[in-house]
Amino acid sequence: MADPEIALTGDILTITKLVKRFGDFTAVDGIDLSVRPGEILALLGPSGCGKTTTLRMVSGLERPTGGEIVFQDQVFASVASRQYLPPEKRNIGMVFQSYALWPHMTVFQNVGYPLKLRRENSATIRDKVENVLALMELSNLVDRTIPELSGGQQQRVALARALVYEPSLMLFDEPFSNLDAQLRSQMRHELKALRRKIKMTGIFVTHDQVEALSLADRVAIMRHGRIEQLGTPHEVYSRPATRFVRDFLSRVVNLHGVVTEIGADGDVTVRLDGEANKPLTVSDYSAATVKPGDRAQISIRPEHIEILPEHEANGAANMISGKIEDILFVGDRFETRIRIGGETVVIDLPSDGTWQDGQTLSLRFGQEATTLWPEGP
Repeated sequence: MADPEIALTGDILTITKLVKRFGDFTAVDGIDLSVRPGEILALLGPSGCGKTTTLRMVSGLERPTGGEIVFQDQVFASVASRQYLPPEKRNIGMVFQSYALWPHMTVFQNVGYPLKLRRENSATIRDKVENVLALMELSNLVDRTIPELSGGQQQRVALARALVYEPSLMLFDEPFSNLDAQLRSQMRHELKALRRKIKMTGIFVTHDQVEALSLADRVAIMRHGRIEQLGTPHEVYSRPATRFVRDFLSRVVNLHGVVTEIGADGDVTVRLDGEANKPLTVSDYSAATVKPGDRAQISIRPEHIEILPEHEANGAANMISGKIEDILFVGDRFETRIRIGGETVVIDLPSDGTWQDGQTLSLRFGQEATTLWPEGP
């Protein structure tokens, strides 16, 4: 989640009605975005959603078809006024998915290369490279070539190279996607720690929900070239604005039924379909406008479902019964398919429990964590 030590005020980057077309295909369709000083904004979405194309337009590697990009009152690109600033004049640092390191060069030479292109003198290059290598804990690898490094070390060299010339804006293009799960986790922690040492403003492109939620101050979730929702990690996860956002961010349990009551306090009661035939009460229905008799969908993240002994289901509020249809032990948990009424849902059960096929469970749905949606696809 966002680092509380970082103060975010005003906007340093403004993107207005940005469009990019490739022939008849619209990759980015009129998006508006802003980035604040010291903020990491994540662009999150599936392949083909427009997130990398957006990043490339900010970097200058792609020219917009429409719209405007302004950074610190400097126009990076404006189709209306026919302005375009080339990448080398934007003072942007970029970390690529492929790292883009030169294998024949040492770590020192790779990191110092951007300074060499800027015609810095050798003493300045040495000082800046040594400082950034110390920051990235790479000082002991200074004379090694890239093939001699691990994947995690190569990623840190790529980040050091992007930081060495003190860019005003950092762009990350799925930088951890080539790493295994353990290294990805390690790099997330290292980047988080780095942000506590230096002020960093940037855009982080990823298709990985964990990366976006754990590293970004705000997340823009993209689909078909548009922004489905923009908010803090907690906002988009807990209060999704669309079904796509709800389902894309994490596993969700969906049940269907009919609205039976809307209380004076705004709580909505839904009677579930099938054998369950039980009422569930929902406090949040901001995504739905419903009335008694309407069909609706109830959604909840599995971590907000409490598993209790079977006998506790009788008469308890927001408690329903389910039967285990299939169970898989995966080490730290059981992946379980549970039949609730006429529907089957997937819920993780703790590995220290005693579970078996056909077992009946009691499931309590947290009222505050449950959302209501009009029935639809």
